Parts: sequence; structure tokens; C-alpha cells
Amino acid sequence: MKQCLDRFFQITEKGSTLRTEIIAGLTTFFTMAYCVVLTPNLIGQGNTQIYNGVFFANCIAAFVGTLLMALLARIPFAQASGIGLNAFFAFTVMPQIARIAPAPEGLSADEQLIRSYEMALAVVFLSGLLFILITVLGAREAIIKAIPKNVKLAISGGIGLFLAFLGLKNAGLVVADESNFVGLADFSRIGSIGAKGAILAFLGLIIIAILYKLNVKGAILIGIAVISVISYLPGIGVATIAPGTFHVDFAAQAQDFVHTSLFGFVRGFGHLFSGSNLFSAIATVLMLLIVFSMVDMFDTIGTLLGTAKKANLLDENGEMPGMKKALLCDAIATTAGAVTGTSTVTTFVESSAGIGEGGRTGMTSLVTAVLFLVALVAAPFVGLIPSVATAPALIFVGVLMISSIREVDFSDITEAVPAFLTIAMMPLTFSIANGIAFGIISYCLLKICTGKIKEVSWVAILLSVIFILRYALIR
Repeated sequence: MKQCLDRFFQITEKGSTLRTEIIAGLTTFFTMAYCVVLTPNLIGQGNTQIYNGVFFANCIAAFVGTLLMALLARIPFAQASGIGLNAFFAFTVMPQIARIAPAPEGLSADEQLIRSYEMALAVVFLSGLLFILITVLGAREAIIKAIPKNVKLAISGGIGLFLAFLGLKNAGLVVADESNFVGLADFSRIGSIGAKGAILAFLGLIIIAILYKLNVKGAILIGIAVISVISYLPGIGVATIAPGTFHVDFAAQAQDFVHTSLFGFVRGFGHLFSGSNLFSAIATVLMLLIVFSMVDMFDTIGTLLGTAKKANLLDENGEMPGMKKALLCDAIATTAGAVTGTSTVTTFVESSAGIGEGGRTGMTSLVTAVLFLVALVAAPFVGLIPSVATAPALIFVGVLMISSIREVDFSDITEAVPAFLTIAMMPLTFSIANGIAFGIISYCLLKICTGKIKEVSWVAILLSVIFILRYALIR
């Protein structure tokens, strides 16, 4: 069995071991396990039927998408319903859809919410089909090749800062501040949960760094485990086990999944195009398709390029062999997610944690995929991992990824500014796609205005125009 896995995934050939790949898969899962409970909370908006349905749908879609990455693309990336896209789905798409296709009178608030949810799933399903089409036609690969070399180099560093900022936020080390936007945790209130959580997260980062320096295998996973245990110790009080945590009605959850989420997009199509204002419905759907496509495409491209660089999966031209297969996995997973009942499935930047642990092959993804399936019945245990335990892992991976900045050419200002904007806009706007967009737009403008238009591809110019229109017309 071990030899079969080694041959199929080329584990030894890529300088890894089965043990390393398993640890990497565990690390990736536990770093992104929060999505198992956060996704249904975001989309459900307090509705139990939607919550239960999305919980099942997210685990199944994450299993399918990550398994495709393991077996088709054979690379160490994990997929699940994207948190940022979930928020867009729940708080922008669902309300807009509800306005263009109003519910019949007499429906309760919960029934109206389910109706909006089903219509939004129809839009995600269409976006999945669009992803598959443009991937098969090679459009995505053309877009990747059009991204300037220095912007590609900057993506990894930008994702590093994005991960670090996300980790610092989740740890409570960086907090919101009315006057400065962000500030430092208040350590003077040493007895507060926030201060203790921030100290624990900082301790977790130090533990991981020490273990990593000492070449201890599983340093990140050990760090997550140690801080998780400490969080529940008496007198610490950072994490507690809520009453009823382990009493989950699995049968009721499965029933809500079948009745509410599974194939809900089919009912959504019926609701969406049954109203009197058909033109408005079509126009809105097209607009939302563009947004979903742009955000998901560039989030995925950025994640793949940035993390692939860390895993030494890029060739001498800064391109990733097998990228088309990886993008196809992403597209199929989005369609499968809509069929089961969740928002756009995308490649998670937290895959970097497993790669930082040494994951180099699809075996890492296979382990993560299986754990998503296990999460269907082990959700209470998954939910016990506190954010202060996973936050240090994100910060540490950010440290590992930021090193790519040293390869960026800062001697030419027309190259330096786009690279800088790519790096800075990711953490500051909480979006990988925004970083790439501003990098490409500024690159095209600077090259054109300084007489270097021959260095710019027509695809890059077209992308810049699309990005500008997207920011100008769609919020």
C-alpha cells in the first residue's frame, strides 16, 4: 500500500515522505477547520434548516474539491467554500436576488430567506459552469501568463502578509481601533480573555518557530495542539466547552440537507426567472456572475501561484505545471458545491500551512479530504479547536512566505510600484484578488505612460479594463 501511494503521488521523487505528507494534511485541515462551522453560520443567518444543510454541503464540497486536487492535479492544496465569498453570497447576493424576484405574499421570514438562498445557489451553479468552460478553453491559463513576472513574485509575499494579518486578527493581537483603524491588544487587562488569548497565540508562534528551527517534524501541528490544550486548562478560560456540544442530531442535520440544500439551486432557477421583470433578473444574474468569476478566479490564481512557489512547484518562468488541472478542480468543485448547497468553493490560502509543514504532493490533499468527510460526524470535536491555536500557524506561514519579496526587482519603478501594490493591497483590503487587480492596473498604466507599451500584453490591458469597470460599476 505504501509503495502504491509513493508511486502514484511521486512522494519520494518530490523529496517528501509519507509521514511528512500525512502530517501536512492534518495541519492543513486543522488550520482551516474553522470553515466547517463558520460557513453555515454566515450563510444560515440564524436559520436552522439552512445552517444544517450548508454544514453538510460544505463538508461534502470540500471533500470533493480537495479529493480532486489529490487525485487529478496531485498537488497539496485544499478547497472549501470561501469565507469571503460566503459573506458576499449571504449579505450581497441573497438580498439583491430577493429584490429582483420578490417572494409571494404569505411566506414567513424563514421561508423568504430559504427562497433567496436557493436563488443565490442558482447563480453559483452558473458561475461554476462558466469556470469549467473558460478553464477547458484555456482562458484561465492565458490570464495567468499575462500577469507580469514581478507581480507574480509579489503575490507570494502579499499572501504571506495577508495570512499574518489574518492570524494576528484571529489571535486578538491586532484589534480594531476607532482612531487608527487597527491597534494592539490591551495587555494591561491581563485577566481578560482577550489579553490571555493574545498571549497564548504569541506563545504558540514562539513554540512553532523553536520546533521548526530544531527541525522537529510537525512543528505547526504540535503548536496548534499545545495551545489548544492550554486554552482549556482551569484558570485560563480562553476556550470552554459549551453545554450540549457533543449532542448533535445527525439525522435532523441530514434531513435538512436533503430537503433544503441538495439541488436547491434547481428550485432557485424556478424562483429566479418566474417574476414579471425578466430583463432585470437576467441583468442582475450576469452582473453577479462577473463578480463571482473575477473574485474567485484571481483568489484561486493568487493562492495557487503564491503557495506553489513556497512548495517549489513553479518552473523557471514562474508558471505552475498542471495549473489547468488545478483550475479545473476548482471549477468542478464550485459546481458540486452549488449542487449540494453551498457557496463558491475555492482553493484555501491555509493550504500554505500544510506546505510549510513539508507537504509536496497530492497525498497531503488526500489526507485533508478524508478529514473533511470525517468532519460530517465529528463536527463538535473540530469546533473545539480555538482560533488562538490556529492563529500562530497562519502568522508563522506568513513569515515563511514573505521571503519571496527579495526576488522582486525594485530597481525599476514601473516594476516596483505594481509589486508593492500587489503586496500591500492583499492584507489591507483583506482580498488576494484586489492585490492582483491593483498590481495589473498599475503595471499597465505605468508601462503605457512611460513608452513601454510593448512590454504589456493585450490580455493584461483587457484585464485592467475589466477590473476598472468592476470597481466603478459594482460595489
